[in-house]
Amino acid sequence: MSITIREFVVNRPDYGQTKWVDRIAEIEEGQILVEVEKFALTANNITYAVAGDMLNYWSFFPAEDSWGKIPVWGFARVTQSKCKDVTEGERIYGYLPMATHLVMQPEKVTDESFLDLYKQRRELHPVYNSYTRVENTRAHDDLEPVLRPLYTTSFLIDDWLDDNDFFGAKQVLILSASSKTGLALAYGLHRRRPAGPEAVGLTSAGNKAFVEGLGYYDKTATYGDVATLDASIPTAVADFAGDGDVLASVHRHFGDNIVESTTVGLSHKDAPRPPDDLPGAKPRFFFAPDQMKKRSDDWGRDGFDRKLTESWNAYASAAGDWIKIEHGKGEGAISKVYADMLAGKINPAEGHLFGFK
Repeated sequence: MSITIREFVVNRPDYGQTKWVDRIAEIEEGQILVEVEKFALTANNITYAVAGDMLNYWSFFPAEDSWGKIPVWGFARVTQSKCKDVTEGERIYGYLPMATHLVMQPEKVTDESFLDLYKQRRELHPVYNSYTRVENTRAHDDLEPVLRPLYTTSFLIDDWLDDNDFFGAKQVLILSASSKTGLALAYGLHRRRPAGPEAVGLTSAGNKAFVEGLGYYDKTATYGDVATLDASIPTAVADFAGDGDVLASVHRHFGDNIVESTTVGLSHKDAPRPPDDLPGAKPRFFFAPDQMKKRSDDWGRDGFDRKLTESWNAYASAAGDWIKIEHGKGEGAISKVYADMLAGKINPAEGHLFGFK
């Protein structure tokens, strides 16, 4: 039996250009069809587009010609099943396209999860192919698609920095301090005080009051005030913006006191890339699945999941005090918020969830 799937696609060379398309799909033996229930759209998804070729994000849900499907995180419901281990009506959480439906091929099924090894996804990183089987609505159900993927990245960065004794840094400078991943990292660093390094946020003038009001940062400054920071302090940089000019100004100000420079996000999509001859530690890209694999080996997968879940639940409870979840429905709402996100018009105190019904 065939199904018509409605999908949101972007032009890979110019992902400001978008359209909605129909695709006919078949469900074969061993496969399931899920209907997308709700998903979040955040700056993290813009990073998936910017780094799509570099980190292979376009390969998870391929589109035709020069078009691509930006992955998102959310919940879906099994509407058809030809897999003996997964029943119709089940709810799952994980990596999805912005589409009404998705055909999946569950393998390595346990009571808690399965891997989707459908065709082209079979050879891709299992971190993104692992889906949680959800019985009912969960604690922090609306917050989970908005914040948990970002929080997982921040949890891993925080752990990686600690695992390396913060490279000798006495402060961690977070670029794009109002980004949801930056906020989560600041939260993790804040919980380590006073033993750990200070969290210092760089943000826009318009977001400075919001960032300061959360209490996660020891100090904040605007992008234009980098020169006011004490350049004698050994500093690790966590760059969630990807603005080469800002990163260059930070490196030139601190010089050799930049002991680590980690690029995590690329939310400022039109910003220039940094030059190659910056003083201090050479900037490098952080790939969260590498640290997840290391800690899964160190602690066991169950141990890793337990530590992450405990930390996430504490953060979600704290974040509930400042974030407002906005619910959108249908193609027009999705397209509008996507365009606003590209233009940097999203309030950092908002999270956006979407559904098709």
